[in-house]
This record gives sequence, C-alpha cells and structure tokens, in this order.
Amino acid sequence: MPNLGFPRPRPLPRPRGRRPALETEPITAAPEASPDIIEAAGIRWIHIESPRTADRDWLEDQFDFHPLDYEDVYSRNNRPKLDPYDDYVFIVLHFPMFEKETSRILTAELDLFMGPDYLITLPNIPLPPLAAMFERYREKADLREETFAKGTGYLLYKIVDTAVDASFPMLRKMAVKLDRIEDDIFEGLSSEIVRDISEAKQEIINFRRIVRPQRAVLRDLERTKQRYLQEELEIYFDDISDAAERIWDTLENYKEVIEALESTNESVLSHRLNDSFRILTAVSVVLLPLTLIASIFGMNVPVPGENQSFAFIAILAMMGVLLIVLVAYFRRRGWL
Repeated sequence: MPNLGFPRPRPLPRPRGRRPALETEPITAAPEASPDIIEAAGIRWIHIESPRTADRDWLEDQFDFHPLDYEDVYSRNNRPKLDPYDDYVFIVLHFPMFEKETSRILTAELDLFMGPDYLITLPNIPLPPLAAMFERYREKADLREETFAKGTGYLLYKIVDTAVDASFPMLRKMAVKLDRIEDDIFEGLSSEIVRDISEAKQEIINFRRIVRPQRAVLRDLERTKQRYLQEELEIYFDDISDAAERIWDTLENYKEVIEALESTNESVLSHRLNDSFRILTAVSVVLLPLTLIASIFGMNVPVPGENQSFAFIAILAMMGVLLIVLVAYFRRRGWL
C-alpha cells in the first residue's frame, strides 16, 4: 500500500487479564457479538449497528485497529473526520435523521473502517437508508457481485452517496413547511404560527450544524480515495461533494427564507397591534367628552336646570348629538 505520509502509530498493549470477580458477585455470560457480514469478489462488508462491548472485542480479535479509533467509535461527542493509516482508513461521518416521535432532526453518526478487502460500518443509531442498502445487497447476489468487484472504494462511495441523498427528502419536507407558513401568514393566521416558525428555525439550525463540518471531511475523502478506487471511478466522489454543496446552499436559502418569514410575521403582528391601539384610542377620545359632561352634572353643587323634569332628557340628547358628531368626524378622518 502507498504511504500518504501519515505514520501509523503503534497500538497500545492489550491487558492480558482482568481482576477476578468476588464470590458474592453474580456471574453473567457476556453477550456474543453478531455482526452482519456479506461477501463477494473477495470483499467483505461488515455491518454492526449500535456496537456494544462484545462487538469491540470481536473487532479487536479480527483487526489490528488503533485503540484511539475504538475510543472514537464508542464516544458520543465526535466530529466528522478522516484518519488515514498505512493499511486502512478510519472515517467518522454525521447525517441528519428525522425522528417522527418528537418531530426533531437528530444526528446519526456513522463510523467506517476501510481496508483493501473489507469495509466496516458502525452506525451509532439505526440508519434506515444504510440498513435498506445492506439488505438489498444481501438479497441480490448479482448486484452485490457487480458492486464489490469494483473495490472497497466504490462500495464506500455507494454507502456515503446513499446516506447523503437521504437528506434531500427531508429538505423537500422543509420546503413544504416553509410554503405553508408563508400562506398562513398572509391568510391572517400570523399569531397561530409563531410556534411553527420557531420549530422550522430549529430544524434548519440543527441541519446546518450537522452538514457544515462534514463538507471538509468529504473533500478530504475525495483526495484520499485513490488508494482504494480505480482511476475511471474517481469522478464519483466528486458527485458526493457536489451533493453536499447543494444541500448546504439549500440550507442557506432556507435560512434566509425563514428569517424573512419571521420578520414578515412580526410586521403583521405589529400592524395588528397598532390597529387595536388605534381603535381603542379613538373610542377613548370619543367617550372622554361624554364622561366630562356626566361628571360636571354629577357634582354636588347647584347647576342650571337642576330639579327640572326636562334636564335629564336634555343632557342625554346633548351627549347623543356630541357622540354622533365625534364618530362622524373620526370616520371621516379614517381613525375608525
């Protein structure tokens, strides 16, 4: 294998034994590892979903990977990266996954070990596109033979391409949601969709957080692929980088759209609030003279017309005429 200039660190020594358990402790059998393996054209695809300690022990018995790579597999706070060694490549990729129960976008981590005659995939949570692809290759021998015959590099391309393409249906759903939010704003439902705007913004933020650091890893993968890929197939990894850039550009567009929709919705709400204040102010001004007249004639001092039978009706008539004049004036000025 050609050396890319990345020296392979020497693996740490393994412990030879464990401290014996106390007699009072119950002895339970450790679960056995059960990796799914398909093979064709001298290439093995080993798929281990949600790896456990038994799976790590099985990998350590079968392969000589660096201990730091195992720590990355079982760590939950990894970033996408690519570590080339002399005889294999270790890759960490992140993909968005929509969870129907909570309607949230989660981060699915996919760890891969790629060697000259094997490819190991270790997703931390079930990835439906990857699981469906594995089952398809398991059931269709012709397709498996055709794909595996092109080398582990081409198989890696098919896996990454399948996982990347799974983002486009989620982007289309987000586009439909943004269109619905826009329609609701202009249909007078601005106060009811504040929560929808907040959820859409959160989805876009989570999606961008997953996609942004992975773009650099895909570019590094494009430069490293020559070790395990035939020359006439190198262009395929360019397609993955283009797809990742399209996803990022779409998310940038969605970010601008949701910010514009939020600003528009706030303007509509502010306009409605101003209309409400304008009407309340006009009503207060109309009722103010009537309140003043009632206060004057309600004072405990002698007033003209006191103890006269026509005084009450005259006061009501005066207040009614004043009310009609003020309402007509306000409507003429467009304040009511």
